[in-house]
Amino acid sequence: PMFPLHTWLPDAHVEAPTAGSVILAGVLLKMGSYGFLRFAIPFFPDAAIALAGPMMALSAIGIVFGSFMSIVQTDIKKVIAYSSVGHLGFVMLGIFSFTVEGMQGGVAQMVNHGISTGALFLLVGVIYERTHTRGVKDFGGLATVMPKYAVIFLVVTLASIGLPGLNGFIGEFLVLLGTFQRSPLWAVVGAIGVVLGAVYMLTLYRNVFFGEPNPRWKGMLPDLSGSELVQLMPLVLLAAWIGVQPGPLLALTEGPVNHVIDALSARPTASLEAPLDPAARPGIPSGARRP
Repeated sequence: PMFPLHTWLPDAHVEAPTAGSVILAGVLLKMGSYGFLRFAIPFFPDAAIALAGPMMALSAIGIVFGSFMSIVQTDIKKVIAYSSVGHLGFVMLGIFSFTVEGMQGGVAQMVNHGISTGALFLLVGVIYERTHTRGVKDFGGLATVMPKYAVIFLVVTLASIGLPGLNGFIGEFLVLLGTFQRSPLWAVVGAIGVVLGAVYMLTLYRNVFFGEPNPRWKGMLPDLSGSELVQLMPLVLLAAWIGVQPGPLLALTEGPVNHVIDALSARPTASLEAPLDPAARPGIPSGARRP
């Protein structure tokens, strides 16, 4: 769902059941970026190099656009759906930076988005099963009514916005690091998107979990059951494990990423060393590959 071809995504999530949204966020949204890495870039390296600048621009714009759209949503599921536009903007920004750090960050962000956003959709499904509404204004004070639910939602929210020590930080940091080597402008725009992501997710959490409980739900909101905890805890533990121990994930991605960069560096156009800014033709620096 890369900007501006993202318009189907919010409605798809709203209409889908919880399981459909989890599968969509966890697996299906990554098919496009996987296709770029596995097929489009290696098969058409000259075109990839030529279009890297515009692709980075669209990715960075999509990060900020998705954040602003999330801020104004009144449906919890739409907030998370538009956040996916921003998160996958980070994926594409990292991929088209054509640096090891950026591309590894993009792949890591694919994994991290599936974990964090999949968990968020599961959590939204929990509350929807109890109330049959997803309106932000329909809730309030859930932290006092459903404390276990509130704690898990907070951890996943912090993972989604990229708090250091959780999985989201690893991907976003590497993407920004790699992007800055190629285009400081788009790295700054991406960093603004990180700040905006914290704004809309923490605002959502405040509105849903703090304040006065809605009397409409009095006695109707039991806390997480054992089976719900069994579904959610593996994702929470994965988010924490990747955040403190990203080495195994990055080790899996380094070889394939170097292979893609080698394919690009072998092209005649790859000898150009100009930075990837809107006015410059992109190229792959000779030292892009990590030894």
